[in-house]
Amino acid sequence: MKGTVYKSTGSWYTVKAEDGLFHECRIKGKFRTQGIKSTNPIAVGDQVTFSLENIGDEAVGVISEIGERKNYIIRKSVKLSKQTHIIATNLDQVFLLVTLNNPTTFTSFIDRFLVTAEAYDIPVVLLFNKMDVYDDDETVEVSYLVNLYRQIGYTCLEIAAKEGKNVDQVKNLMIDRTSMFAGHSGVGKSTLVNALEPGLHLKTAEISEQHLQGQHTTTFAEMYDLSFGARIIDTPGIKGFGIVDMEPDEIGDYFPEFFELKSECKFNNCLHMDEPKCAIKEALENNEIAWSRYRSYVQMITGEEDTYRER
Repeated sequence: MKGTVYKSTGSWYTVKAEDGLFHECRIKGKFRTQGIKSTNPIAVGDQVTFSLENIGDEAVGVISEIGERKNYIIRKSVKLSKQTHIIATNLDQVFLLVTLNNPTTFTSFIDRFLVTAEAYDIPVVLLFNKMDVYDDDETVEVSYLVNLYRQIGYTCLEIAAKEGKNVDQVKNLMIDRTSMFAGHSGVGKSTLVNALEPGLHLKTAEISEQHLQGQHTTTFAEMYDLSFGARIIDTPGIKGFGIVDMEPDEIGDYFPEFFELKSECKFNNCLHMDEPKCAIKEALENNEIAWSRYRSYVQMITGEEDTYRER
């Protein structure tokens, strides 16, 4: 039988078969020795082949094969530094939720996420959430960020998931697509999914007053079929986002505004650091490229880890 992985808990996988029935499945041990360095050889969104075996009174699925992946979102494993963790596969788009505070989403995190998505050819929509609670200065800051990323070419929406503001715009982008919601804990992913599909009743949690950051409410990535013809993958809150398997000379190619100017650099292998006649550095000095983007780029080039910094 063939099906799609809807939930992964590390050892068990919930698979929706082609007939619409869900089965709890395990994998054959050999998957762990096939050179997959990921901590999770199978991820939500994977197309798999499985068979049912009777164990006692229950029929348990055994996954024997993973289909070819269209794409995936990957990050460094939190616990095992030399391994990676695949968050989800076979995506049509990702919605990255961004909040100015409670918790703060820094541009370094946004940029690392966007670079990874660019590398695996996954469109990203930036959702600036909690617009209902920002004061005038914060609203201006959001407008600046929206303008920055729109100029690069990213779709940006200002939303208030709790109040339902612009949720319909998000819904329209999701129809007939498999989308993933990502962001730090507390940015409102589950609140937004509940606003889109009130019947799901996903758990939400209040922001920790002590650290002004979110409490983890989603433990494992899980896909849901929505009533308006969409599929959503809700993911655990991400603290840091380490990029994976990228050579220094290719990172700049995943910054669209850098890639556009790359041919104007004097040297073909320009890293846009200390080289003379660098078109990116010139654009930076002329305020044609955002300094925050360049700082993110330098962090990635030099291997500086992205951490979830608290104010």
